[in-house]
Formats: sequence, C-alpha cells, structure tokens
Amino acid sequence: MNLIQEPLLKAALATILTLSLAACGSESAALNEQLDSVDEQIDIIESDDTSTVEEDEVVEDGVVEEEVVENADGLNLPATNFDYVSYADTNLPDHFKTGIDTVISQDNTPANNPITNAGATLGRVLFYDKALSINDAISCAGCHQQSTGFSDTAVLSEGFQGGLTGRHSMSLSNNRFYQSGHFFWDERADTLEDQVLMPIQDTTEMGMTLDALVVKLAEISYYPALFTAAFGSAEITSARIAIALAQFNRAMVSYQSPYDVALATATQANDLSHALTVNEEAGRKLFESPPPEGGLGCGGCHKTAVQVTDKAHNIGLDLTTIDAGAGNGEFKVPSLRNVELSPPYMHDGRLATLADVIEHYNSGVQDHPILADALKDPMTGQPNQLNLSDLEKQQLEAFLHTLTDDAFISSELFSDPFVVEES
Repeated sequence: MNLIQEPLLKAALATILTLSLAACGSESAALNEQLDSVDEQIDIIESDDTSTVEEDEVVEDGVVEEEVVENADGLNLPATNFDYVSYADTNLPDHFKTGIDTVISQDNTPANNPITNAGATLGRVLFYDKALSINDAISCAGCHQQSTGFSDTAVLSEGFQGGLTGRHSMSLSNNRFYQSGHFFWDERADTLEDQVLMPIQDTTEMGMTLDALVVKLAEISYYPALFTAAFGSAEITSARIAIALAQFNRAMVSYQSPYDVALATATQANDLSHALTVNEEAGRKLFESPPPEGGLGCGGCHKTAVQVTDKAHNIGLDLTTIDAGAGNGEFKVPSLRNVELSPPYMHDGRLATLADVIEHYNSGVQDHPILADALKDPMTGQPNQLNLSDLEKQQLEAFLHTLTDDAFISSELFSDPFVVEES
C-alpha cells in the first residue's frame, strides 16, 4: 500500500504548479520552467500502482521493519525509520493544543501532505545531501545548521561557488506553525512545498535545475529504496522531492525547552516561578503581559507558545525602505524558539546579539511610514521608547534563553545521516 495515496499526491502536484505560477522573483520563475506538467506527473503516478511497498514490510506508525536502504555512499540510516509522526504530531504537549490562541491552530500542513515516517526520512536525506547542488558542494543544511536551530552563524550564507545569499538564513524551528504558510523573509513562497525547491534552483545557492536534479538522484544508489518507501515506487520527480523535504521541515517542532517544561508543569495561571528563575519569570511577564498589566506587550505580536507573528511586519529598522521585503520594508518573523542560538538577527543580520535586539526595541525603532502599530505610542503615533532599566533588559534576555531546546538541537531525528569520513 502507498504511504501517500494517489489522489493526495495528484492534489499536491496541482497545488505546487499553481502556486509556482503565482509566486514572484527569479526563483519562482525557474520553478515554473522546471516543474513537469501535472498531466505528465499524474501519468507517472498512475504507472506506479503495480510497484508498492509490501504489506508485511510496514508496521504500526509507518515504521518499516526491514532496512530501507543499504548504507552506501556514506549514508548512515537506522534499520527502521524514526517515528516522526509520534514526535511531531502524537506527542505534542498540551500547551500546543489547548487554550484560546493555540499553537496547533497555526499549522500550515496541507491535508494532502501530512508528515509520514518514510516521507520525512527521505526528506532528511535530501536536506543533508550535497548532491542537490550542481557541484556537490553544499546541501540545504549548509545554510541551516541543527546546532543553531537550523539557521546560520554567518550574516550571509555561502552558495555552491562561494557567492553570498541576499539575506540572512532564517531559523527553521517551528516553521510549520505559521498559518498563512508563506516562506522566506519576503514571503515570496506561498507554501513550504513551493519554498523547498527554490534554493536548489537559485543561481547563487545550489545552481541546479529540477530536470537535472531528477536525473542525478536517480543515479544515486540509496534513493530508489527511499522513494519506494515513501511513495510506493522508485520514480523520482521534483514534486516528490518537494513533498518529502516539506515533511522533514514540518517535523522540526521544538517543544522541550525549559519554558515548555514550565508550562507543562504549571499549577497556577500565569505563574511559572516553580520552574523558572526569578529573572527568567520576570522577563517572561515583561514579554507576555500587555502594558496595562505592567508588561511590554511583546506577546501581542509574538503569539502562541512558539512566539510566531500573524503576518509580515515593519519593525522600524530604517527610516526609509532599503529592502522592500514582503512590501515597504515588511518582513516575516520566525518563531523565537532557539533564538539564543541563531545570531546574528534580522533579515540582513545587522544585529549581532540578543542584547542588540532588545536595545532596538527599547530605543532604536525608526519612524518608518508603515511602522507596525504595536511599536507606536498610541497617543503620539511616534515609535515607542520603552526606557527599560538594565535589570529589565537582562530579565528579557534571560527569558529568551529559556526558549532554547537542547533536545531538539541534538536530536538524531534531525541530524546529518551522512557519515563523515575520518582524515
């Protein structure tokens, strides 16, 4: 039986093609040129019906009992697939699923591409495989490293020939929980399935065409078994690559930080002092409480327990628009999970430390014409000046440190599956 059924995959293919036509920028143009037609893809899928995973190879939760790939070409996968479904869906903590403004309500997973164990396993291999670049020089993980919450310590990331990306690499932690589903700082990708193919084709980042990639992956020994496990046949298409990469990305859920532990064990409303230090708890209240209650109202924009915004915003980095972003200097805001690990900050990496970020909101917000309303004084319309004390700044930063999820950044589910050869 196929782990992803034919009707669902047909719908996903149609969605990907439609969204690629609607997207803007050079990357989306390349995507439009390289994607095969929906009819051609459906013909391929229909021809796959006689090549499926055997019933006795699949056990509960989609874990394949037998080894799905030979550990060839440096690939080191376990004998059974990791259980991404349990990690990213079944085992989500209650504070992701309950309350007025829930994390799960922001889920951008489409009905036709849920996370599966075999699909996310394939996505993990693709994410770390340098074969996705034209000269085998870089993988997706080259710009999104697990130790930094899947961001990059460099201001701008290096592409396959040493060229630099136009913007700082955004953290991928909890990218699933952004309801609009738009991706990149400028939100030019309408879905995650759309986004994951764009860096592959970018002339600075990875330099491939999708047609060339399909041919290249078909010649690599471990991919036929991985695609068969995920889709029921060994056929490799750009649509299937997008589906698997999107599943792996959406499985990157971070929910085991000290803040999560505190929420999970709390016995009183709006009181985490049983698990957080005095400074951490004071910083949390400054961050989450609205001004009438003595807070700063940061939680009004950084919503839910994973601190995500509802849309792109202009946060007053400049007086005038230097980079249009999603429009007039507005940029997407990623989840703040693991933010301690992902400097530098902002779309251009201009702020080196969390202390710099806090100072920006304290005294550095510029009076841009479309500055977000939350950053304006409601009486004067001018940028807010928070006038925080040094202690309050330290408390805010202490709270942000509680969002670091050591289990996530060290989890084998998201680690490099390729063996590093000893020199």
